[in-house]
Amino acid sequence: MTKQHIKQTLRILFILASIGSLYFVPWVLVKAWILPLPDTIQGQMDEAIGYGFDGMIVYVDQKGKQPELYAAGWHDRKKKIPAYPQALFQIASITKLYVAVATAKLVKEGRLSLDKTLAGYFPELAERIEYSDKITLRMMLQHRSGIPNFVDHPDYWTNPPKNRQETLGYGLDLPADFKPDEDYGYSNTNYMLIENLMDTLLGYPHQQYIKEQILIPLGLKNTFGSLSEVNIKDVMSGYYFGIDKDFKNEDTGLMLATAEDVGIFLRALNDGSVFKEGEKEIYSSIYVYEHTGLLPGYQSIAKYHKDIDAVVIQFNNTSNFDGYDWSLAEIIYGRIIKILKK
Repeated sequence: MTKQHIKQTLRILFILASIGSLYFVPWVLVKAWILPLPDTIQGQMDEAIGYGFDGMIVYVDQKGKQPELYAAGWHDRKKKIPAYPQALFQIASITKLYVAVATAKLVKEGRLSLDKTLAGYFPELAERIEYSDKITLRMMLQHRSGIPNFVDHPDYWTNPPKNRQETLGYGLDLPADFKPDEDYGYSNTNYMLIENLMDTLLGYPHQQYIKEQILIPLGLKNTFGSLSEVNIKDVMSGYYFGIDKDFKNEDTGLMLATAEDVGIFLRALNDGSVFKEGEKEIYSSIYVYEHTGLLPGYQSIAKYHKDIDAVVIQFNNTSNFDGYDWSLAEIIYGRIIKILKK
């Protein structure tokens, strides 16, 4: 068999394997991926609503142009309130970006040390977290601590925690996922511990420090530390596939914000204007410059695209945890970026 024959055979096998794999892929994902690209972002969002998202908000800030806001679907489907761009949204793990910036500021102030161990900061937890004498604050920030993620605990979903203490408990008294700094493992437990550390150090809630050091200087008046600070009517409803419930009343302890506020923050994070002298260098050594978020009823993507100098925020208020809706959200986001580039 010649090299040409071998190449042709491998090409055919690859095509057949690809076609066969599509059997296991929800066809809505294939459809969303292969359809012709709409001419406008609004057109793409309207198309996305047709795939099952209840509501969507998009913010675009491209250098040299006025920022733009878009909305589609429902803000509250039960009350038939249309989605609007100024709605508050549960931003889930995007909160980690704000926590990491606050930590960098406290390190620059000399109030925290990246190399101090978890056991040093939390002696009361030394026996409840494996390798606590080896895990540093830096490793926790970078998700290299090996501390188990509390959401992976088998009882987390069947017997949901009632408060922060119970939530943290689901990440304690367990074997480490790996030895400190020998691997990467995304863990919400890391950042809950960091938030607790800041609360203790400051003597007041870390949300207040974030407000004073990040939100106020950037003029962000539509970003909040918890659900208790907002008018619930302003919060976009959140829906979980197959469950007849509005999740907007669930206080996760994570931040809420408008898409515009998140976009302004992300621009400041990437251009460095959120930092004072010496802070950006610290931040760059500990965390990333973009993030996504996922909660029951809420999906969010916040990224800066250097090649087109654009910040693009996407909020979707329908989710599930089997990867279906998340994959769909990423496809829609990717198509919006293509529209911008086009």
